[in-house]
Amino acid sequence: MAVVKANAYGHGAPAVARTALGAGADMLAVANLAEAFELRDCGVDAPILALSHAPLDRMQDAAAHDIAVSVYDSVIAEQCIAVAKGSSERLKVHVKVDTGMGRLGLMPLAAEAVCGHLRRAANINLEGIYTHFATADDDPTYMRRQLATFKTVLRQLAEGGLHFKYIHAGNSAALLNCDEAYFNVVRPGVLLYGLEPMPNSGCAESLQPVMSWKTRAVQVKSLPPDTPVGYGNAYRTRGEETIAILPVGYADGLRRAPETWREVLIRGQRAPLVGRVSMEKITVNVSHIADVKVGDEAVLLGRQGADRISADEIAGWIRSNNYEVVTTIAPRLPRAYLDG
Repeated sequence: MAVVKANAYGHGAPAVARTALGAGADMLAVANLAEAFELRDCGVDAPILALSHAPLDRMQDAAAHDIAVSVYDSVIAEQCIAVAKGSSERLKVHVKVDTGMGRLGLMPLAAEAVCGHLRRAANINLEGIYTHFATADDDPTYMRRQLATFKTVLRQLAEGGLHFKYIHAGNSAALLNCDEAYFNVVRPGVLLYGLEPMPNSGCAESLQPVMSWKTRAVQVKSLPPDTPVGYGNAYRTRGEETIAILPVGYADGLRRAPETWREVLIRGQRAPLVGRVSMEKITVNVSHIADVKVGDEAVLLGRQGADRISADEIAGWIRSNNYEVVTTIAPRLPRAYLDG
């Protein structure tokens, strides 16, 4: 089950979904029904699971479009039953169990009653059950406690005659360090995009990051010493400096504060950002790089020449993780897809 939520982690959901399915994925996971309907509108006909909240007024559409919804409490279960009762289509359901994440999910003691109620309801296809690990990337002991809880729930449900076509728990980090979490479906997310799900995973050399983020210089100018650059005069030139202006900013996902990108690559060399990030512009100091011209490529994420700026490096700059780096790159930016 390829996870393509959040616009496929910023990479572009329709193209990534088609690529994943072509490479052997059987199913897709998205965050919500809006993302699922987008894929259906683009001609994607593979099974889709919406992992998060499904609004009551869209559940009938979910059934009509063969989209499975997640049931994570008794209220959602009752809504699904009510929708399915008056529908000509069967509504596919995956029950989510909270084994220790503390977010969406049925508490383990409630799972048997809710699953039994769903199984007896008309037009409900109770096809899946799953959980999600809170610490697969940094605390395997706690992950295994969650896994044990999940297995206990599965055993108790099976004793009551409840069986599921799909059972899943393994996210990207668990795929690397816990074979027991595989069951019969796995949910790779960030791994699909060539990014490490956890530090020191041991797989960095075998991963190829999918995304690069590039722009071009739209102006290059020489400024005398003590010249203010950008909003608030937050930066002043220390001597005569050559400044390149790049047409990208926080509206595009390049964070403004409290921390932002530190450098970009131009002509294979690193150029530091100076001044504040604007809505759609940044300024970089290229005084040390010879012959920078308008139209020169600037790489914010990815490789140029012998150097590379990785999502993990950027995550360190902004005190976050590689997930945020790629998922917050704005959908308005055009994506170009290369073969091979």
